[in-house]
Amino acid sequence: MEVRKVVLTEDEMPRQWYNILADIKMNPPLGPDGKPIGPEMLAPVFPMNLIEQEVSTERWIDIPEEVIKVLQIWRPSPLVRALTLEKALGTPARIYFKNESVSPPGSHKPNTAVPQAYYNKVFGIKRMTTETGAGQWGSALSFACSQFGIECKIFMVRISFDQKPYRKSMMEAWGGKCVASPSTETKAGRDILAKYPDTPGSLGIAISEAVEAAVSDQSGKTRYSLGSVLNHVMLHQTIIGLEAKKQMEKIGEYPDVIIGCAGGGSNFAGLAFPYVYDKINGKEIEIYPVEPAACPTMTKAPFVYDHGDTAGYTPLLPMHSLGHTFMPPPIHAGGLRYHGMAPTVSQLVTEGIITPKAVAQTPAYEAGVLFARTEGIIPAPETTHALATVIEEAKKAKEEGKEKVILFNWSGHGLLDLGAYDKYFACELEDCVLSEEEISKSKKVFEKFPKPQKLVSRIR
Repeated sequence: MEVRKVVLTEDEMPRQWYNILADIKMNPPLGPDGKPIGPEMLAPVFPMNLIEQEVSTERWIDIPEEVIKVLQIWRPSPLVRALTLEKALGTPARIYFKNESVSPPGSHKPNTAVPQAYYNKVFGIKRMTTETGAGQWGSALSFACSQFGIECKIFMVRISFDQKPYRKSMMEAWGGKCVASPSTETKAGRDILAKYPDTPGSLGIAISEAVEAAVSDQSGKTRYSLGSVLNHVMLHQTIIGLEAKKQMEKIGEYPDVIIGCAGGGSNFAGLAFPYVYDKINGKEIEIYPVEPAACPTMTKAPFVYDHGDTAGYTPLLPMHSLGHTFMPPPIHAGGLRYHGMAPTVSQLVTEGIITPKAVAQTPAYEAGVLFARTEGIIPAPETTHALATVIEEAKKAKEEGKEKVILFNWSGHGLLDLGAYDKYFACELEDCVLSEEEISKSKKVFEKFPKPQKLVSRIR
């Protein structure tokens, strides 16, 4: 009998995260004076125990037992073989996916929300603020804060706030407070509303609001939390790839191709980074982060220093960026509507270790519907971007007659995104592809910023 699902016992869960900073070179984040920032400059925003993780170059970092206990609510997540999809495509490829939709909020996001809430609790923080695009991250942090008795305030991008009202209900069920961004609660939000009263919002704006709400609390008991982009977020997500490696070893498999959708980079990095470690050490493997064609940071934007938020509150980060004031089109994959990409993922792109791809909205939904009608699970709009590339690779294997092993990350379910599916079935979705003129215009915002060095990481 063919194996459809590979599971680990709770005792087999990884007890350490993999830190890719031990194996690649990075340009440092810069302050307003253009000089590298020290940990103390981040202290008003994040607790020091998380800042220490952000800058650590230790390859393996222990997962606290209190974090393990909460992760055990849904982890280890299953590794599933998409047998019915393989049959529908007639491909010789064997397709596997890590099903991260089994978490309480329905996505991979709590893998970092739980440790972030834990470290804030240990540091004595009483209230956390954050932003959310599609609502997956806001739901995850609200859930995590409820596990550790911390208040949670979420600024949700306006277009997603309107498209996905039940995400707000989920956040409130776990005790979080959710407001649409831009809001009138912060200076950053009021400034944007004064200039663009009908704006759909963006992750960059919501980040500015959440950071401002945290640092303006005079009690010192509030900190900000980010669901992607930063090094410690990528670190926490590597539990996905580390579990996957154990599961594939159990059935004698190793992937030829790794695929994950990428907005800020955390879902992709969670699965891919443990395999990037193998590739750096000599394994032949193709690794594809997949972004929306409407927000092509890795495939069309340059590698530059830019702010992580619209108002310019964050340090300058080395990343592929469309410019921190860029307003992405209102596609339904809200979690992929971000102007930049994680510095670690960007560094790997610049070195050619990973190869980015871009997918438009309608072929992504076409792939998502095929998957729902074969494997049964309805994917989140973000996940459909990875699926489109999975199917492309499976068809390519068929043409070449190769038995490739494809592994991808199922970042979340789409049960709260059915309005988008309705529009797809009614042929009301449009493919937004940025013109070269729009991209050139967006680049002007970082023209005078310092330029990152072209670094080459150690290849053994």
